[in-house]
Amino acid sequence: MVLRLSSAAARLTLVIVALILATALAYLSIRNAFAAHYVGLQTRSGYERAVQLAPDNAENWFLLGRYWQYNLDEPDASRAVQAYRTALTLDPRSAYAWMDLATAYESQADLSAAREAFLQAERAYPASAEVSWRYGNFLLRQGELPAAFAEIRQSVSVDPQRAAEAFSRCWRVAPDIQAILDQVLPPSAAVYLATIRELDADAAIDPALAVWDRLVAIRPHLPLAPAIPFTDSLIQAHRIDDAHRVWDQAVALSGSPPPVDPPGSVLWDGGFEAGVAGGGFAWNFAPPARGVQATYDANEKHSGQRSLRLVFDGSRNVDFSDVCHVVQVRPGTSYRFSSWVRAQNLTTDQGIRFRLEWVENAHSASTETTEVHGTQPWTELSLPWTAVAGVRQLRACVTRHPSDDFGSRIHGTAWVDDVALLPVSSLGPKP
Repeated sequence: MVLRLSSAAARLTLVIVALILATALAYLSIRNAFAAHYVGLQTRSGYERAVQLAPDNAENWFLLGRYWQYNLDEPDASRAVQAYRTALTLDPRSAYAWMDLATAYESQADLSAAREAFLQAERAYPASAEVSWRYGNFLLRQGELPAAFAEIRQSVSVDPQRAAEAFSRCWRVAPDIQAILDQVLPPSAAVYLATIRELDADAAIDPALAVWDRLVAIRPHLPLAPAIPFTDSLIQAHRIDDAHRVWDQAVALSGSPPPVDPPGSVLWDGGFEAGVAGGGFAWNFAPPARGVQATYDANEKHSGQRSLRLVFDGSRNVDFSDVCHVVQVRPGTSYRFSSWVRAQNLTTDQGIRFRLEWVENAHSASTETTEVHGTQPWTELSLPWTAVAGVRQLRACVTRHPSDDFGSRIHGTAWVDDVALLPVSSLGPKP
């Protein structure tokens, strides 16, 4: 569209209006640029200069209020309240301004005004995890537990990463695990796992088990790895029955078929088939030792799909005991331990063997199989063992002792497969 002006006066008027608008826009731009500069200084004088230059900018007033509220050198809650209220007259939908105003009122012991400000924040942003979180914590401080729990539950539902902190804060106020499970924690695998980690770190085993039971009840699909740290904690606390229960439930939740072990073997994944390692009732690989590399091998195995391969590079006289497995056993039961080992060009007089370790009458005890070195086909290593009274767990480790000739450096490869620990009654009659 082309605007046609019929007279020189009209054209002059249009030019003057355009110049006025351009000047106003330029002034506003320059003013706002200066205000932003002063805000960037993050000083009292900077914020005050910013609100002088741009008094219609709600953000500048909000930042001035935060300065007065949170500055450690000269805090002034009254000035903070004034600045927040000015910001809210310009932008009444600012949930963050309402929340900080509520906090300022609380610092002045004006709890009624603080509560109303939090409610205004919820009206402004009803889906905000932060609003529910801060209001819930305010209610906790007032001792209004049901309302506080409801707000914190809403926050965690929106942002599950708050679960551990939510649990910690509510637990300090009301250490009732069932109440917290019912009223604070939404039924979510991520929420429950975060809570278990928090409890585990504080060695609060029984509450952690209660949370675990809630997790199992919702039957999520859960990889096995997240259950390993908790299972390890239970083992270290000598809660071996609980540890085994948690492990079996975690295996079921993972949806993976259990490893094909000899029927009756109490050692889980003796064939290294599950692809799970790191602790619990799976194999645990210590950080790599110098001079030896432990990996899986799908090409060489005694049975199944793969085996454990140990490659010694000939650089040192290795003292190795870095692949271990914890097993639950029954006191008074006799077992037969067995494994299959193959060696290829494995130098020195000390090859690969297994060591069984346990604690008996508060003292460490152990026994070992024979060793395999040189070049040998798949060879079975076996050992009878009885769990005496009081012994509930056993650790089996792949081991190589240093050679007596300290200048000797081991070189070559060994494979381990089909490790089992069978109760003698499970072996059946010999042919």
